[in-house]
Amino acid sequence: MTRRGLLAATLAAPLFAKKNPTVILRSGWQTVNIGDIAHSPGVLAAIEKHWPEANLIFWSTETDRGVEPMLKRRFPKLEIVRDGTARFAQADLLIHGSAASMAAAPHVAEWKKTTGKPFGFFGVGVTVAGEAAGSPLDDLRRDLAKSAAFLFTRETKSLANLKAEGLDGPNRRFVPDGTFSFDLRDEIAAEKYLRETGLAGTRFAAFIPRLRYTPYHRFRATAWSEAEKARRDSENAKYSEADHAKMREAIVAWVRKGNRALLCPEMTYEIDEIDPLLYGPLPEDVKPNVVRRKTYWLPDEATSVYAQARAVVSFECHSPILAATRGTPCLYVHQPEDGIKFNMWADVGLGDWCLPVDSTTGAQLAAKLLEIDGKGARAKSAVSRAQRLHAEGMRVVKRAVA
Repeated sequence: MTRRGLLAATLAAPLFAKKNPTVILRSGWQTVNIGDIAHSPGVLAAIEKHWPEANLIFWSTETDRGVEPMLKRRFPKLEIVRDGTARFAQADLLIHGSAASMAAAPHVAEWKKTTGKPFGFFGVGVTVAGEAAGSPLDDLRRDLAKSAAFLFTRETKSLANLKAEGLDGPNRRFVPDGTFSFDLRDEIAAEKYLRETGLAGTRFAAFIPRLRYTPYHRFRATAWSEAEKARRDSENAKYSEADHAKMREAIVAWVRKGNRALLCPEMTYEIDEIDPLLYGPLPEDVKPNVVRRKTYWLPDEATSVYAQARAVVSFECHSPILAATRGTPCLYVHQPEDGIKFNMWADVGLGDWCLPVDSTTGAQLAAKLLEIDGKGARAKSAVSRAQRLHAEGMRVVKRAVA
């Protein structure tokens, strides 16, 4: 065969030798946060779209609160397990899903040691010294970063961190958070909720609160010392009123333009923060046009509600992403304690829709909200860019088992 013929044959060959590879997705970190829930079906949808012949096993930490039935409705053939080690022998590839860091590094290390098969990371944060909300790049994570078949960071700051540590190289690239490919919907639940609350057919915006530090010690056991719990509570108390006063100013400006507002949670604990931080201090003329979500919800219903909103304004990162997937304009008001993930907004072309809370006034937030009304095309463009990067990343993933 000539050199040209050999090259043509090589290019025509399949990207992987195995016809129906088995892939384990290690994700599903917790169910108290619709953002953490949404990571997983987003990555699953990207795999399904670009690698439909792959057999998927979802190794999840938690699937309660109705998450497993939600996933089964969208992915009826999906195998969901709580202990993926029992599936190591049959799997060809392990993918660590989107997260603030290499959250399941010990499990990935066990896969590497036990199987010797390829693995990689899809849309994770990489912090060098343990920047806020991320685990530091310790010896274990350094080793995994070096030996991974691919390492996709969810924003370019993490990619820069890899480079600064000498850990860049082939198949290390920016591939955004998997939530940008989230496509689950619950239109029935959303329509029922909007109808019951009187929001159906109205011009409403959704607003999501957040404390500077998620108070996990309030609702589950943690390894934090009493001093650490006290520190976090103190910081939350220090900033909560000032932060949410800015959001209230935006709510007032929005409602007084003839619109309505929905106050809703991304995390379970935020249901209890809605009244004291957002609703209670509002002027009396504004309150009749404000609806408070009283129960937690799943991301499929939340996304279907956000699709009907004129805008979403959030101290949390992932509700704006879910809104953007439906073409709804969105503002992420970033608190420094929420880590480096805010960089992804500029990376997908929405840098001016990410507002640092400490340098943004309530008047500026209100003005920005009114400005983005009707700018759904920008949201769609950003999601399209993110999904193109997901497609490029999946081509790399497929070659890992060639």
